[in-house]
Amino acid sequence: MIGRISQKGLTILTLERSDKANALTAGMLEALTAHLDEVAAGSDRAVILTGAGKVFSAGADLDEARAGLAVSPLWERLSARMAAMPCLTIAALNGTLAGGAFGMVLACDLRIAVPQASFFYPVMRLGFLPQPSDPRRLTALIGPSRAKIILMAGQKVPADQALDWGLLDRIVAPEVLMAEAERLAEGALAASPEHVAGIKALC
Repeated sequence: MIGRISQKGLTILTLERSDKANALTAGMLEALTAHLDEVAAGSDRAVILTGAGKVFSAGADLDEARAGLAVSPLWERLSARMAAMPCLTIAALNGTLAGGAFGMVLACDLRIAVPQASFFYPVMRLGFLPQPSDPRRLTALIGPSRAKIILMAGQKVPADQALDWGLLDRIVAPEVLMAEAERLAEGALAASPEHVAGIKALC
């Protein structure tokens, strides 16, 4: 349920469970982490993370969440792996981002989305705590009050507001989403892996 395309220093990872709004299972989290481990050990200079269909991810698969996935360390392991990638990481959000899927996206270097995307993290309503690093990364991007609007007030944030807040870096038409993500990767792809890692470390 994770598609992978690798070519010329670029890896594209795609959530491929569109019939379930790309809801994440334990197996998908493990597969994503394993793919990122392989990329980090190689010479790729950029990774693009996206989803199939019209929703990026609805978060955790509800059946697995009730069975314990909601409090699994797999989420933190994935977001930590994404944050530690030596290459440029780009989230190309083809639709709404919800719940636990926030973690890996917040850990990316850049975030672009289609105009129809919205952002919500309904942990207050569902009775779960967010993953430990998510509030910290969210607050670093948009500030504590806006983070609380999402995490505590449970508000859905539309793409234009997310851009204004700094949660997104760019809004892109659906038909050119992946082309724009690849365009953003061009600078890194023209450099050596060491150069990419060095500039990322300085940032």
